[in-house]
Amino acid sequence: MSVNYVPPRVAAQRLGVSTRTLERWLEAGKIKGIKTPGGQRRYDLDSVVSIPPAKPKRDIILYARVSSRSQKSDLEQQVRFLKSRYPGCEVIFDIGSGLNFKRKGLQSLLDRVLSNTCELIVVAHKDRLCRFGFDLISWLCGKFETKILVLDETHLSPEQEMVEDILAIVHVFSCRLYGLRKYKKRILDDSELPSLSSKGT
Repeated sequence: MSVNYVPPRVAAQRLGVSTRTLERWLEAGKIKGIKTPGGQRRYDLDSVVSIPPAKPKRDIILYARVSSRSQKSDLEQQVRFLKSRYPGCEVIFDIGSGLNFKRKGLQSLLDRVLSNTCELIVVAHKDRLCRFGFDLISWLCGKFETKILVLDETHLSPEQEMVEDILAIVHVFSCRLYGLRKYKKRILDDSELPSLSSKGT
């Protein structure tokens, strides 16, 4: 008998599994075993086939968003719809603009992706996740083997929100253009800088 043959209890301790698991491995040919003349089982530790560690279970997360607190009923409708499709799953939600990437819920969701604990993100519509940049978030999730499922329920994507987001973008660019005009005046008034009219002379 090989010196590597040990009793089930010893084999289980050394391999970090239960004796029942050893029996299943024996049936599957993942470990060799014999029975002594007295009918006792012995396992050959050197014969263990490498068993890849089981992948930890990852979560399915439902994400919902509205832009303002006045849309509470819309948020509740989104959550009910998502739960009807994926009952028992965790819900993360935000109340904030789709242009704001600092939303607490979105950052929490991305933290879960980066920690590799999220298998699937479910949203009612693309713009619930973000108004712009969906492809970038999708690419990032793909790097961590996280899928995004968009259910394309357009009635859960309020048109008023889109109007507000577009107005917000226009406002931001208007402010920047106004700022640039101020800098232009300063440049023109700066006597230490070459005159713009002297270009090409």
